[in-house]
Order: sequence, then structure tokens, then C-alpha cells
Amino acid sequence: MGMMRAAALALLLATVAAAADPKPAAAQPPIVLASEWGSKPQPIPDARRHVPKSITIHHAGVIWKSGENPVKSLQALQAWGQKEKHWPDLPYHFLIAPDGRIFAGRSVEYEPETNTSYKTTGHIGVELFGNFEVQRPSKEQLVSLVKLVAWLAQEHKIPLDQIGGHKDRVEAETVCPGKDLYRYFQDGQLKAWIKTAMEGGDPRIEPGPALKDGPTDLIPMK
Repeated sequence: MGMMRAAALALLLATVAAAADPKPAAAQPPIVLASEWGSKPQPIPDARRHVPKSITIHHAGVIWKSGENPVKSLQALQAWGQKEKHWPDLPYHFLIAPDGRIFAGRSVEYEPETNTSYKTTGHIGVELFGNFEVQRPSKEQLVSLVKLVAWLAQEHKIPLDQIGGHKDRVEAETVCPGKDLYRYFQDGQLKAWIKTAMEGGDPRIEPGPALKDGPTDLIPMK
């Protein structure tokens, strides 16, 4: 009888522990580490450490052309930022290539950079390659964006209302992340997909039809 009570108590305790520490609903998506793509960051001052409270989504604002190499683009952006802007590392924490690959950029423990005037402290910066004023993001980019943002929001306890596009932070200064990506913010679709992913679901992510005023061309995958 004593052994049965002990077993029952152990089972109860295990059940309570599992309820108190549930498994994450949104799993970490595959991420190419900075060391794997050849990142060469410079030291970032401790004064720029921060606690993430928001997620801000960008496009590169540069047309992605067929045959371009995401790794070379990352390396070029990092080198340009260090030379021309005196940024110690990539301006963003994560970058998403047309084929959906997610690349790690600057460490999340440090605030990002910006060419506009919003205060970057507390923001996780996510950029998608391409210019979505004149190109359309690929389905692969949208899928990776949803998976990444759902995981980040879960890990850092960031509410859905703190997920936005660059223009949500400084609308008068930028059209970023471009109208063919921002459409999914405006109609609520992006946050609906993210919410489903955070709840452990598998959102059906499909790009919407081309906007009446364009763009009509999808970003090239190769």
C-alpha cells in the first residue's frame, strides 16, 4: 500500500511539474549561425545591451537580383556598415533569404541599428532580403518569418501588439518593410499566422494575390 501511495504521489508531482513548465509551442526554426556564414563582428559596448520587448520587421530596400548570393550579401552589408556607418556588426539580428534560409546577424543581447530616428533599445530587428515596393516576398520568406517571429515572441515573452513593421515605428520616414509585405500587417494576416504558430498550430501560409498597383513580380529564388 505504501509503495502504491508513493507511486501515485510521484505521478502527481510529475504531472504538476509538466503543467508548470510546458514544452514550447513554437519550436526554434533552423538558423544559419553567424560563425557559419563568416561573420566578422567588431566589439559592441556593454552600454548597448538591452532587454528585447518588441520585434520590428524590415525589408532590405534593395532589389534582389537572380544569381545573388545571400552569404556574400551579408558579408558586404556587414563590411559596408562597419566602414560607412561605424556599426560594429550587422544592423539586424536575423535576416531571411529568398529561399527561406534564416541567418543570424547581430546578437540579440545588443540593440540593433537604424537609419531612421526611432529608439532601437528593446527591439529585435528582422530583415527580409528584397525590396517589397517593387518585388513580392516569396512564400518561403513568409513561412520562415512566421516561424522565426513566433519563436522569438515566445522566448522573449513579447506580446503580439509589440510586433510591427519599421514604418510602424517612424511612419513619416520610411515605407519599410515595403507595401507587398506590409499588406500582411494591415489585414492582420501576419499576426494571425504568428498567433497560430505560438499556440502550437501549423498556419496555412499562402501569399495573397498581387496588389492592384503592384508589385507583380516575385523575388527571384536563384
